[in-house]
Amino acid sequence: MSKVVSIIEELVTPIVEELQLELVEVEYVKEGRDWFLRVYVDIPGGGIDILQCAQVSERLSEVLDENDPIEENYYLEVSSPGAERPLKKRQDFENAIGKF
Repeated sequence: MSKVVSIIEELVTPIVEELQLELVEVEYVKEGRDWFLRVYVDIPGGGIDILQCAQVSERLSEVLDENDPIEENYYLEVSSPGAERPLKKRQDFENAIGKF
């Protein structure tokens, strides 16, 4: 895991926990000339909406502005993990049983 991803996970975790959401994944990737910071969040059990994603985005933007952990210019994206949600934690696998 990259250092940037670790730092962002530390910064976003209190936000998602306060909003009673789940942090699914953080990605920091370069695509072409641009860098993207992607934060995937969900409601435990699924069903997050765009307003909840917007709340996380706004609050994380403030924290990122205060801490400035990334040197490059980047685009911040906060979204649902979607139908192709990665299964990374034990709980992810347990929640997926019987859904396919």
